[in-house]
Amino acid sequence: MIATCGEIKPARLSAAHVMEVMHILDAPCFALSTRVIRLVKFRKVLRWLWEEQGAPKLDGYVIRRPGLRPRNVTASREQIDMLLEAAKPALRLMLLICSDLGIRTGTVVKLSPENYDREKEELRFESKKGSKVCLPVTDEIAATLNTLDHENPLPYITQMRIKTNKKAAVKQRAAVVDPVVLRREMKELRESLGITKRIVPHDLRRTAAVELYRRTKDIRIVQSFLGHRSLQATIWYLDHELVQVNKADIEAIKRPFIISRKERTA
Repeated sequence: MIATCGEIKPARLSAAHVMEVMHILDAPCFALSTRVIRLVKFRKVLRWLWEEQGAPKLDGYVIRRPGLRPRNVTASREQIDMLLEAAKPALRLMLLICSDLGIRTGTVVKLSPENYDREKEELRFESKKGSKVCLPVTDEIAATLNTLDHENPLPYITQMRIKTNKKAAVKQRAAVVDPVVLRREMKELRESLGITKRIVPHDLRRTAAVELYRRTKDIRIVQSFLGHRSLQATIWYLDHELVQVNKADIEAIKRPFIISRKERTA
């Protein structure tokens, strides 16, 4: 059906066609997140066909899965320190950048001397969505980067891997280390340390974002920190982070509309 849907005229689309496609998109073999995203997109396509191409209104036949909830796993400072202390140099550098600067692993493995301003101690790079990001590095990251060759165009993670692991250097054929390899190494390290909580590198990014929000209470700063174009994407990271409401704030909401007896008689 999907392969031949271009051959079916919009006016001839039927509920049977929708059910056939939906059966494929919503197959149990796919993760729930994948199924939800596919169904939403399919619904949008059907709505467009109805509004623009004269097809019957069929989007109502597409099942609505419960809304996804954001992954809310964060790591404690103790867990992060345990990982950093036991990690090999290349993995440690990745974990340090993820936990201190909240950068995605796919971006971390590509960071090279051309992204780093040694004088200002700032990293400049593009986010996944193309946003320009500039972040000051922590003293610990600056000290680590200063041990590497800034005249070498290879990414810092690659340089560290070659410098400190001869076996890895022999196997390292690509300029960029595969993030999957580092994620697997982190999993093995976590298990060897007896950390039962399933922490993945991206959870360190989330942890940094949550801690920054707790400190600043400014979601726009967190948005800039994460390099998000959309504020909604930032809210997704913090969706589970409920803040205690103060009674004084609730009282202040009604204050402009209430004149106390004392004020009226003054």
